[in-house]
Amino acid sequence: MSLALIPLTAFLLGTWQVQRLGWKTELIAKFEDRLVKPPLPLPPQVDSSAIADFDYRRVYATGHLRHDQEMLIGPRIHDGNDGYLVITPLERTGNDSTVLVNRGWIPRKLKRQADRMEGLPTGEVTIQGLLRKPWKKNMFTPNNKPEIKEFYFPDVEQMAKLTGSQPVWIEETMLPDLLRSYDREAKGIPIGRAAEVNLRNNHGQYIFTW
Repeated sequence: MSLALIPLTAFLLGTWQVQRLGWKTELIAKFEDRLVKPPLPLPPQVDSSAIADFDYRRVYATGHLRHDQEMLIGPRIHDGNDGYLVITPLERTGNDSTVLVNRGWIPRKLKRQADRMEGLPTGEVTIQGLLRKPWKKNMFTPNNKPEIKEFYFPDVEQMAKLTGSQPVWIEETMLPDLLRSYDREAKGIPIGRAAEVNLRNNHGQYIFTW
C-alpha cells in the first residue's frame, strides 16, 4: 500500500513545484520590471502598508546621515569575509521625516566608527537605492537586543522606533565594480548592493527531482 502511494506523492509534489515555479517566475518578472524604471523621489511620508506594492522600486532621497544612531546587523558574510551591514537613519532635507538606509557591508575589523572615518560622510547626501521589505529572521536567528544595539536581522519597526524614523527601509545600491569594492572595504566605506533581483528560484530543478 505504501509503495503504491509513492507515484501519487511524487505527482502531487511535482504539481506543487510547477505552481511555485510559475508564481516565483512571475514575481521575479514583476520586480525586474520595476528595476528598469527611472528612480522616484521618495515622498515626504511613506505609507508603510503600501511598501509591498513598491518592493524593489528604485528611489532616491536627500538629507543628512545620522551616524550617531548607526546600527550594525551581523555577522554577515560578503565574499567569504565576516562583517556587518551598516544601517543609518537618513534625516531628510525639507521635511520632518527620517528613513532607514541599509548602506551596505563593512568588514568586522572596521566595526568601530573611529577606524572608518572615510565611511562617515558629513553634510547633505543623496541616497539612491531600492525600496525593500527586508528578509525575516528564521528559527536559528537570535533575537535582536536593541537596548545594547545588537542586531542579527532587520526588524524595521523595532529599528524605526529606536531611532525615531519612519518604518521605511532603503537598500543603497552601487554598480558592481571589483576594484572599487576592494577600495571601499579597505577604507570601511560600506559596499552597497547591486540593483538587481536576488530571489532564489530552484523550483525548476525540484520539478525534475520529483
